[in-house]
Amino acid sequence: MTHRVAIVGAGPSGFYAADGLLRANPDLHIDLIDRLPTPHGLVRAGVAPDHQGTKAVSRQFDRLLAQPDVRFAGNIEIGRDLSWDEVRAGYDAVIVATGMVIDRKLGIPGEGQPQVWGSWRFVAWLNGHPDFRQGPDLSQVRRVAVIGNGNVALDVARLLAKSAEEMAKSDIVPTAAAAIAAAPLTDIHVIGRRGPEHASFTSNELAEMGRLARAVSVADAAALEGHPPASDPTPERLRKAKNLEILKGFAPNKPGSKPVTVHFRFNAAPVACRPGELELTTGKLPVDLVITCIGYIGEDYPKAEGVFAVGWAKRGPSGTIPTNRADSHAVAKDVAAWLKERDPKSGPDPLPLCIDADGWHRIDKAETAAGAALGRPRLKLTDWQALLEVAQGG
Repeated sequence: MTHRVAIVGAGPSGFYAADGLLRANPDLHIDLIDRLPTPHGLVRAGVAPDHQGTKAVSRQFDRLLAQPDVRFAGNIEIGRDLSWDEVRAGYDAVIVATGMVIDRKLGIPGEGQPQVWGSWRFVAWLNGHPDFRQGPDLSQVRRVAVIGNGNVALDVARLLAKSAEEMAKSDIVPTAAAAIAAAPLTDIHVIGRRGPEHASFTSNELAEMGRLARAVSVADAAALEGHPPASDPTPERLRKAKNLEILKGFAPNKPGSKPVTVHFRFNAAPVACRPGELELTTGKLPVDLVITCIGYIGEDYPKAEGVFAVGWAKRGPSGTIPTNRADSHAVAKDVAAWLKERDPKSGPDPLPLCIDADGWHRIDKAETAAGAALGRPRLKLTDWQALLEVAQGG
């Protein structure tokens, strides 16, 4: 008999865990279970739609689904179609790769108002996630506050600031693209509660903010002073020094010299949200929309023997796709070693009826064909019923 492993979550961490398991033991049977009828997780729904190079990793994942002992089981929700107890009973080991897709709260008065959005919900809307078909009303939005000093904040600011022409080769959903293009945007404020030396931007992403066609990036020169070069230049210190250099390059830029101005603000923590206004520790800022980019939390899962976690579910919302690869491969080795000490379970196939890899390939084919007709990578299906009908050959 063959050991069966369930990987709950078919995003990067889940796929890399499957890859690591097969490297350690090619005789395993692996089921990649996901509540969506589409695999790839945050690569599909969370990576910025204009960063197609990052999304290209999904082709590696699809090659893994072609392996004879790897199954994709889409449209299976734990708690609705299977309980955690049923998953644990039906498999020899369970790997939790569900990530973290709940926006962390600011914890300030007024954040429950409709003009306050979390970055996961906002970027999922841009990416055509079927749970987030309705985006914010941008028709009267002139000023946006983006709270956070990481790459997600840069993604949100960049996607709002880019012109329609710059987004033409992306896979942003047309409704979101049209809403952004029609919005009367003039100012985007990227707000960090600490100084620029603490920002976690990667330098390439930050530099991209200086090359936008319809937006100029500006920064307060005074906030960028007093940061001498590190005497011991580690990669992290070099990154911070490069970021300061890029931000200093933004400082002389003139606000309003392009249709949209992106303001980098530091040492300003949010205090309260009110209609038309964000109160900061430094004063009140007129804004029409607030998007928080301060991290995510995940749903709970059983901490029990035979249950292993990878990726964000294991260590929190940090790290890149390559980080997840190394982490998942390490956990996969532990799982393979753990299984060697145990006999395989017997019993029927634990999976209910699901959307398999063939169903996903039907969706993929339909989306890429529709996108090709528009000169885009794909035109995503965003409706649950449409996704299921196409997957089932309807």
